[in-house]
Amino acid sequence: MSTPAEQEQFKLAVVSAGTGDPSSTRLLADRIAERAVALAAGHGNTVTVSGIELRDLTADITTALTSQLITPKMQQAITALGEADGIVVATPVYKAGPSGLLISFFHALDNDLLIAKPLVLAATAGTARHSLVPDDQMRPMFAYLRTLSAPTSVFAAPEDWGDPELNKRIDRAALELVLLMESGFARKIKEEAWRSYQHSYGSAGGTETSIDLDSDLMRLATGGSAV
Repeated sequence: MSTPAEQEQFKLAVVSAGTGDPSSTRLLADRIAERAVALAAGHGNTVTVSGIELRDLTADITTALTSQLITPKMQQAITALGEADGIVVATPVYKAGPSGLLISFFHALDNDLLIAKPLVLAATAGTARHSLVPDDQMRPMFAYLRTLSAPTSVFAAPEDWGDPELNKRIDRAALELVLLMESGFARKIKEEAWRSYQHSYGSAGGTETSIDLDSDLMRLATGGSAV
């Protein structure tokens, strides 16, 4: 007789670059997260959601970029992302591109922090003409960070909020995110293939310490001799 699968618990981080209060960008991100929670529950699993409001980190992001100093508030956000099994990233569109606040935040993170983590890309704008921003401009940056972006991105202009098609797209993106989290892909990469990636010492939120400091290259980098 088969037994039911053991319930799994996942952590979902929601990053919003919305600046308004209330924020349509945060609303879109929350709707995606809520659907992910509901869909995971339908599979017998639990998802805990933590929010990262970038408008509350403006000074901290600037400090990290200009001085490499990580403030306690910035470290909380980094820790939440490092521990997350999945991520929702939502931005308003300014000047036909993602928010500079969003870009600056992810520029301030080290390149190893998000390797193989699944995420959904989302954006809001005042016109449907910017609907390709998530795929055309956000997706390449997260590819560089070596994340696993869900195939479906989500975009909402003012006229979309009452359109059932938006709910269908949210459902599809949320399901993709849940299935990617449940697959354990990021964990398996960490366990089985982590050393095959190029890392910087102390990266991945300060956890990467397996760099060979006694190699010729590292001796040269610190001013020593290769022989």
